[in-house]
Amino acid sequence: MTRTRQPRDAWQAYRRLQLLVDAEVARDLERESGLSLPDYEVLSAVVAMSSGEHCIRVGRLTARMGWAHSRLSRQLGRMERRGLVTREPCELDGRGDDVVLTDSGRRAYAEAAPAHLESVERHLTGLLTPEQLDALIGIEQTVAGRR
Repeated sequence: MTRTRQPRDAWQAYRRLQLLVDAEVARDLERESGLSLPDYEVLSAVVAMSSGEHCIRVGRLTARMGWAHSRLSRQLGRMERRGLVTREPCELDGRGDDVVLTDSGRRAYAEAAPAHLESVERHLTGLLTPEQLDALIGIEQTVAGRR
């Protein structure tokens, strides 16, 4: 394997990889489930963060996803119109909203998850050696650890 001589080359390689994999996975996801990649990312984050209740504060979801509040708000609006989520006033303190998965949202996520994993395997993880996967995980941990 040739070592990258310039940080710019590494950055460009990362961007190409991200764009390529995201585009392929998004196409597969849309075709298999009718969900957009942002739909799936929101559903997945709510499921992962909600410990079985399928409900999470909008602020926590925004922070987890790393999206601007306005972007998440627009995405949630689209998902509400399709019946995947609702936004409800927080029962604990009433100062914010909770994102709640509907039955339809839970079902859509459960049906899409296996196809999503297969797509990620087909377009990324299945193409890499165990050493490359370890390196990728290590890179993410280094970068995320700075936050």
